[in-house]
Amino acid sequence: MVEDSLSPALGAPGTAVIVTGGASGIGLAAAEALAAVGRNVALWDIDGSKATAQADAIADRFGVKTLPVAIDLTDIAAYAAAIDASRSALGPLGGLVHAAGIVDMGSLEGITPQSWDAGINTHLRPLALLTQQLYGDFAANPGSAVVGIASINATLGNAVNPIYSAAKGGMLSLIRALADRLARDNIRINAVSPGQIRTPMMQPAVDNLPEGWFERRILLERLGDPAEIGRVVRFLLSNEASYITAARAGRRRRQYLVAAAVGNPPTISIFATPDLIRGGEN
Repeated sequence: MVEDSLSPALGAPGTAVIVTGGASGIGLAAAEALAAVGRNVALWDIDGSKATAQADAIADRFGVKTLPVAIDLTDIAAYAAAIDASRSALGPLGGLVHAAGIVDMGSLEGITPQSWDAGINTHLRPLALLTQQLYGDFAANPGSAVVGIASINATLGNAVNPIYSAAKGGMLSLIRALADRLARDNIRINAVSPGQIRTPMMQPAVDNLPEGWFERRILLERLGDPAEIGRVVRFLLSNEASYITAARAGRRRRQYLVAAAVGNPPTISIFATPDLIRGGEN
């Protein structure tokens, strides 16, 4: 019935969600947003003590089940046990938010085999392998979905952090490819590409650049709050977004109109060009 289809569904399905990088920043905001509508959450993070503190706080505040998991996502062998523990503690698994991240700041000159592996194996590889290992759970639980936290640098690039930009760009391509496969089992997967959000990863750039450096390049003229991204993630994991897959939710920078005279006699062409920035990270 139409009346039923228009009922709010942010808390559906009621399955549990794994959130990587769940102890801080966008990952924590996503976990809080999901818990606010009654979904149990596993907070996976390399900082086990912080994950424990935040999981306890979420459980106390929202009355849901939570599980802190201390895990290094570059350690593939740890995935199976962490998934089993999450399922045992929280019940059926129906969502994954891959928000864990690191950032390189050395530009081209700073790339090493070790830093390349660290970036790719934190951002890109876990999205593929965790989705693969959770596939059976998600196929069995209707409404299951995956959200990968990418970045505006995935499409614009940034000279300061080429590994981060490459890994996030790879996430967008991977998500489109996985969407084509997962759709056979009614599993959805989408990306969120935030701009400048006040997270622990972003704060050093804010502190070290002139006041207003980012704000003047943002349409709303302010940095975003992690909770604003968390609510988007919650929507994409819910039945409210039941017909959305292979999509990217993101922010646009300011654009400036540029006029060019072409040909003889000249024709005036007007087009928009993004204001690219050369510093800072989300």
